[in-house]
Amino acid sequence: MAKSDKESKVSEDVVTPVAAPKATPTNTSSESSGKRKGKQPGRPPHKGKKLKAQIASIYAKVAKEGQMSLDKAITILKQVKRAKFDESVEIHMSLGIDSAQSDQMIRGSVALPHGVGKKVRVLVFCQGDNTSKAKAAGADFVGEGDLIKKIQSENWLDFDVVLATQDMMGQVSRLGKVLGPRGLMPTPKAGTVIGSGQDIGSIIKEFKAGKVEYRSDKGGNVHAGVGKISFDTDKIISNAMAFVEQVRASKPTGIRGNYIKSITISATMCPGIPVTIQLN
Repeated sequence: MAKSDKESKVSEDVVTPVAAPKATPTNTSSESSGKRKGKQPGRPPHKGKKLKAQIASIYAKVAKEGQMSLDKAITILKQVKRAKFDESVEIHMSLGIDSAQSDQMIRGSVALPHGVGKKVRVLVFCQGDNTSKAKAAGADFVGEGDLIKKIQSENWLDFDVVLATQDMMGQVSRLGKVLGPRGLMPTPKAGTVIGSGQDIGSIIKEFKAGKVEYRSDKGGNVHAGVGKISFDTDKIISNAMAFVEQVRASKPTGIRGNYIKSITISATMCPGIPVTIQLN
């Protein structure tokens, strides 16, 4: 008995476990490409020293000027323009509304005097005599059930504005989950539902010419494009003022205190500039 214990002890001392070979990590092509400089998902490419200095100079100039008139702000945007393409000019308004209250939602549309400087693709849901009127007015796409099926089955969204006659809203309502999140669903507040007594041709022409829709976001802000940087300063000012006046006229009755908190104007590749606008 003692001998067997001794042999067992010896065998335990002699036998040593063999370590398993370490697996060598293998990098896939996607992983290796993701680690390369400037290729990380969600990260912008590396900026050169010249571009960094240029951007810093633009921000410093805007910060130094501070709040200014709309005329001067547009002049500075034109001076600091660095993109080769024709940048869009945008206006952003911070409003003193409670976006959680449905009666304080701001939504509507406004026809800009000089348009937005780009082609607007208009889709119209209508039937009967309105079909020929819509085509004559320049609508890009006109139809009824056929277009509804195309949007549902193909997720077709090659348009910028959707209009619908009142008698078509029963069918168009089926597209709420598709058009609603993209801000394309026709609504009376936005002027995109055409009543029986309205002129369908003139409404289409307004949107083709540059009638823009606006809607307050969760932060109580409204935004809109008011032209291109290549526009004359007077035209941008005219468009911006038309938008501001329309938003001011849309003030809900339950608002107390300061309705328009701030106004900022910017371009596609330029920082926002806070502006002061004298309202009558």
